[in-house]
Amino acid sequence: MKKTFIHVAIASVVALLCVFTALYTRAADEMRIARNLEIFNALYKELNRFYVDSINPDTTIEAAIEVMLYGIDPYTEYIPGKSHDDFMVVSTGEYGGIGSYIMQRDNGVCISEPYAGSPAQRAGLRAGDRIIKIDTASTVGWSQDKVSEHLKGQANTPISVTVVRPYTEDSVLTFNFMREKIKIDPVPFSGVLKENLGYINLSTFNEHSAAQVKEALLRFKGDPRVKAIVLDLRGNGGGLLESAVQIVGYFVPKGTQVLQTRGKTTRELRTYKTTEEPIDTKMPLAVIIDGSSASASEITAGALQDLDRAVIVGSRSFGKGLVQTTRPLPYDAMLKVTIAKYYIPSGRLIQEIDYSHRNADGSGKRIPDSLTTVFHTASGREVRDGGGITPDVKIEYPKINRLVYNVVRDHWAFDFATKYASEHPSIKSPGEFEITDTIFNEFKRFIDPARFNYDKVCETGLDALRKVATDEGYMNDTTTVETFDLLATLLKHDLNRDLDNNRNEISRLLASEIVTRYYNKQGEIEQSLVNDEALDRIKLIFAQDGEYERILRPAEKK
Repeated sequence: MKKTFIHVAIASVVALLCVFTALYTRAADEMRIARNLEIFNALYKELNRFYVDSINPDTTIEAAIEVMLYGIDPYTEYIPGKSHDDFMVVSTGEYGGIGSYIMQRDNGVCISEPYAGSPAQRAGLRAGDRIIKIDTASTVGWSQDKVSEHLKGQANTPISVTVVRPYTEDSVLTFNFMREKIKIDPVPFSGVLKENLGYINLSTFNEHSAAQVKEALLRFKGDPRVKAIVLDLRGNGGGLLESAVQIVGYFVPKGTQVLQTRGKTTRELRTYKTTEEPIDTKMPLAVIIDGSSASASEITAGALQDLDRAVIVGSRSFGKGLVQTTRPLPYDAMLKVTIAKYYIPSGRLIQEIDYSHRNADGSGKRIPDSLTTVFHTASGREVRDGGGITPDVKIEYPKINRLVYNVVRDHWAFDFATKYASEHPSIKSPGEFEITDTIFNEFKRFIDPARFNYDKVCETGLDALRKVATDEGYMNDTTTVETFDLLATLLKHDLNRDLDNNRNEISRLLASEIVTRYYNKQGEIEQSLVNDEALDRIKLIFAQDGEYERILRPAEKK
C-alpha cells in the first residue's frame, strides 16, 4: 500500500513537472515572439521615416513574410486578400471567367488553350491569339497576372476581348461574350482503350475529382469489354487529401486505413479510413506516376501499393509527405501552413526533403536512399520511406536534350501548330493523326535558323578547352592545332541534321500541339497514348498470364 502511494506520488510530481516545463517553454516562446515583433515594428517605422526614398509597405512587408515562410518549407505560404480567389480555385475547381489558359510571350500575352466548350472557345478565341485589349483597356505592356485578373470576373458579366490573330489576313479581331462559371475538369479524358483497358486520366484532386472518377469507374463496370483499369496520375501535383482517400476507397474494402497524419499536437493525429462501399476490389488495377506526381497523387498511389491493390508503373514520384491547412488572417488574407506529416498504410513517410535540417546554402536536405528504412506491404513486399513512391515497374523516360528544350522554350512547336491549324480546317482523329514526312519537313522550313537560339554547349566547351590548352602551351604543336580544328568541324551544329536526329521527340511535341488545336485537352491525351511506353508495359503485364499477381504477391508464386 505504501509503495503504491509512493509510486502515485512520484507519477504526480513528474506530471506536474511536465506541465510546468511546457508552460514555462510556451511562456518563454511567447516572450521571444513579442520581443522580436516589437523590434521588427520599430525597425520598419524607423526605415519608413528616415530612408532616403519612399518605401512601399505592401511589397516590402509581403517580401519579408515570404522569406520567413520559405525558411520553414516551400508549402507554408502567405496568401494576401487579392489572391484569395485564385487560391480557392485549386480546391473548388471553379471560378468566374472566360475559360482559357494564357501565357506570357515576348510580344505580350496570348491564348495558349481555350477549355473545351468554354465561353472563350464558343466565342471563337483560338490558341495563338495575342490579347491587345480587354473591354476598353489596352493590354500592351501588361503582365500575364494582370491580364488574367481582367479576364476573370463574376459569371454573366459581359466582356470584350480584342486579339491579333497570326497567319490570317484579318488579323485584328474583337469578341464580345459573357463570362461564365468555369469548372476545371479533373478528368480531362477517360475511355476504353484497346486490350480492354478502362483508362482514367486524373489531372488534379479537387472537390469534383472523386465524383468524376467514380462516374468513369461505374461506366467501366457496366461495359463487358473492360477487363482492367488504368489510373494515370502523371503530372498530377495533388490537391485535397480527402479526395485521395475517397478514390482509394473505390478499390478497397470499406473501413480500410489509407493514411495517418501526425503533427505537433494530438489535434493533428488523425486516421483516415475509407467510408463507402467499394466499386471494385478485384479487377486488375495499374497506376501510372512520374516525378511530377505529388501529394494526394502519392497518397493514392502509395496506399494502393501498400495494400497490394495496384501495380505502380512509371518513374519515382515527387516525394511530398506533408499536409497543409489554411488559417484566416486579417483583411481577407490567409496562411497556408504545414500542420502534419502523413504516413500511408505500411507506416512509411514518403517525404524526400527534410526542411528541419538544412544544408550550408539553406536548402533542405534530401534523404539519401542509403538512409531510408524498409517497410512492408500487406503481402510482405519491401517498400521504402523517403524519396516518394518507387514504382513496381520502372520506366526510364528519355531525357530532353537542349535542342528539343529550345524548340519548346521558344514556342517553335506552338507557333507551327497555330500556323498549321490556320491552313488545315480538319485533321484525322487523335488516335490516327501522325506527323508525316511532309509535316515534319514543313516544320523544319518553318524554323528560321537566324532566330533559333542554340545552346551551343559543344562549341562553347571546345573554345574553353582550346583557351586552356593555349594557356598551358599545348597549342604550339601543329598536330594539336589540327586536332582541335578537326574537332571543331565535327562538333559544329547543323540545325537540319540535329532536327532529324531528334525527330521522334519533336514529332511527339508537334502532334500534341496540333491535335490540341482541333480536339482540346482530351484529344491531346488520347493522341499521346498511341505511343506510350508506360501504357505499353501495362498492356504486357495484363496480357501475360499470372504476371500481375506475381508482381503484387511474389512470395505466393515461389
